[in-house]
Amino acid sequence: MSTTDAQEQSNKPKITKEGFRRAIGVFKYLAPYKFLFIFGLLLIVISGLLMIVITAILGQLAGAETMANMPGSSLTAIVGSYLPDSLPLQSTGKILGILGILLIVQGVFSFIRVYIFSYVIENAMEALRRDVYRRIISMPMQFFNERRVGDLSSRLSSDITTIQETLNITLAEFVRQTVIIVVGLVALVSFSYKLTLMMLATLPVIVIIMVLFGRYIRKLGKLTQDKVAESSVIVNESLTGIVNVKSFANEAYEVMRYGIGIKTIKQVALKSAIWRGMFGTFIIIFLFGALGAIMGYGAYLRSIGELPQLLVSFVLITGLVAGSIGGLAAQMGTIQRSVGIIEGVMDILAGQPEKLTTDQKVVPATLRGAVRFDQLHFHYPSRPDIEVLKGLSFVIEPGQQVALVGASGSGKSTLAALLLQFYLPQKGRILFDDKDATSFPLDALRSAMAYVPQEVILFGGSIRDNIAYGNPLASDTEIEDAARKANALNFIQSFPEGMHTLVGERGIQLSGGQRQRIAIARAVLRNPAILILDEATSSLDNESEKLVQQALDELMKERTSLVIAHRLSTIRNAHKIVVLQEGQIVDAGTHDELLNKTDGLYRKLIELSRSQEMHA
Repeated sequence: MSTTDAQEQSNKPKITKEGFRRAIGVFKYLAPYKFLFIFGLLLIVISGLLMIVITAILGQLAGAETMANMPGSSLTAIVGSYLPDSLPLQSTGKILGILGILLIVQGVFSFIRVYIFSYVIENAMEALRRDVYRRIISMPMQFFNERRVGDLSSRLSSDITTIQETLNITLAEFVRQTVIIVVGLVALVSFSYKLTLMMLATLPVIVIIMVLFGRYIRKLGKLTQDKVAESSVIVNESLTGIVNVKSFANEAYEVMRYGIGIKTIKQVALKSAIWRGMFGTFIIIFLFGALGAIMGYGAYLRSIGELPQLLVSFVLITGLVAGSIGGLAAQMGTIQRSVGIIEGVMDILAGQPEKLTTDQKVVPATLRGAVRFDQLHFHYPSRPDIEVLKGLSFVIEPGQQVALVGASGSGKSTLAALLLQFYLPQKGRILFDDKDATSFPLDALRSAMAYVPQEVILFGGSIRDNIAYGNPLASDTEIEDAARKANALNFIQSFPEGMHTLVGERGIQLSGGQRQRIAIARAVLRNPAILILDEATSSLDNESEKLVQQALDELMKERTSLVIAHRLSTIRNAHKIVVLQEGQIVDAGTHDELLNKTDGLYRKLIELSRSQEMHA
């Protein structure tokens, strides 16, 4: 077995009892439409029965056999009673009339079933998508730390689409083919149990082998595509890095790499050709040989009087049953994969979300802005062996501006995350206005705070939409006023579309300084009691930095502010500077107080910062 084969085999979902139990939980979304769904299943069963009858009639028509002895004769007799009596029951015209009526009934039933299933499944999937997205968006930050965004997006898009196709198409086909196999075998036994036993001893085995053949050939085809993709990567890498290739004189090496890749493609393609040829040979020899043997044995039974004039009908129904056996194997594979996918989606729904209120409009907590960190001990859930904060305590008074400084990894961003309640400390407390943070509704508490990150990512709508994200109910006047206070109104009005200018994906159409000012305008519009700033000027040019800093100074006036400082020159006017080192406070005071400590860490950081600016 090749490495790829082994990987695919190991990645193939296994249906376990627990997994199946969790997967069938998706059917609760069908519960509001259960009677329609059951009616649709009933139509599928009737459709399968009609398919057997129609096939038998076609066989009778081809073999000019009488209707009296064929399966479904009672049904055809009922239908035939509505046709003109001038046509004898055995006549071709009568048979064609019955066939036409049954085909119309089959077509109508099929249309109704498709619409019913689509109506039920689409409504169920709408509810499932909404619930999954609500659960994802309500999960704590640790959930997002452990999962990639692409995987979560896949759950909402391709995974739920797969579930939709499974319930709407695969399940319907599974039921229909099961009905055809069961009823078809009963019909075949009624023809001749001897001929049926011979068919069961040969044709189903051949069909199953054909399915396995086809699956392996598809796997080889996929492997060929993968190898072609790998060789394309070599081409892209070498052409993209053509300067490196030529400067190191590695043209021959790249040709050798590409040659190895295309040689592998050739080998896999030839292997695929061998198996395709064997597949064609197998069909010609064994499948048609089996059909010939069955017809020959049927002719023998008819010659000795053990088989009525029904051989063509028998062969047609045999083909229908054999096709359904092959289709059933494929449907089982699809269902097996779908169970694993459904289980993954249900795992998300089983996750423990944050405790948020259910109101669409969350009323912010009424805060004066006093914050107290009391003996905080914290480590991230994914890294329990690394304690980030070690018994940290300090107080922020209402309206006070407090800056956090320290080397990377000292715990500055972690404190901001704890303040926003993205995580809870393992020991210690955070108090707002002398009340434990856990006593407030989580979203109400966050609504009383605003966070301006260092790296602003805007949503892909207009500038107005992005500013209004701070308060979706704000008026145009309030949004414009917030933009003015953030030093953003001038550049916004310079655009032809003004506030309705599209910012592009992640705000790509705007400069860094423009994005920062829009984020500040969003925070101004929120009018928070507590402001958290992850230094917003560290990556800006001098002109943008000046404008952004002016906007930040305006925003911080008479407002409790926690500033994570990267450029130490921007925090000279802070009421208090807290110096962190390895999760502990090593010093605190004003800029002047800390600068006067000749052996203090803050003075060393200032000197290092000045040195870096001089060499920049």
